[in-house]
Amino acid sequence: MEGLGADADICLKCGSRSVGLCAPLDVAALDDMAGESERHALDARDVIFHQGDPARHVYTLTEGMARLTRVLPDGRQSVIGFRFAGDILGFTPADEYAFGAEMLTRGTVCRLDRRRLEHLFRRYPVMERRFLDLCVKELAASQDHILTLGRFSAEERVAAFLVSLAEAQERRGHVGAVFDLPTTRADIGEFLGLTLETVSRAISSFRKRGWIILHGHAGIELADRPALMSLGSGEGADAA
Repeated sequence: MEGLGADADICLKCGSRSVGLCAPLDVAALDDMAGESERHALDARDVIFHQGDPARHVYTLTEGMARLTRVLPDGRQSVIGFRFAGDILGFTPADEYAFGAEMLTRGTVCRLDRRRLEHLFRRYPVMERRFLDLCVKELAASQDHILTLGRFSAEERVAAFLVSLAEAQERRGHVGAVFDLPTTRADIGEFLGLTLETVSRAISSFRKRGWIILHGHAGIELADRPALMSLGSGEGADAA
């Protein structure tokens, strides 16, 4: 068997290899993927793409955490989602991106021309099936989020968000009690349909109960995860 090129060797270690689009690919397919794509290192707050930009490329977040934003007709910007290593950004049948994406932490993205990705789908059907699976999972997550916004109390929403944040990082190999929380409380509030003050009250309440421990400005420990999971599933009452 021929050895991997340098780019393909990097592919074996990236976030998409374990949980993302490239998970089912063999060595030959990884070589093709590496040859067709471009890797870009980004800093926190660097823009991946803007809402309204021509949708010529598809991105895989291979390292770090990003947020998705949408500018409303009145000019306000709203956070509509968060993405982690292995997640796909910017795939759309439209001519323009319907939302923007920017990094919350330092990281890397793998950029692929949309037409080249469609060619890879034809060449590797297993890759297209994987993409459809990821789309179905994202749709299910969106439906769960809509339910959370419509039926859950403020504390229930924040608890569910913190648990989902931890689970997303664990699926990507995170080990240890402290999870990354690089987003602001304002961003969390926009995503959950809450004010900054309401999010802050919920987090303060969780701290007082001993459910969470904050580590600096960007770390959180779920000290009583079962309690958060119970509340975040809609079983608890809002004490805020």
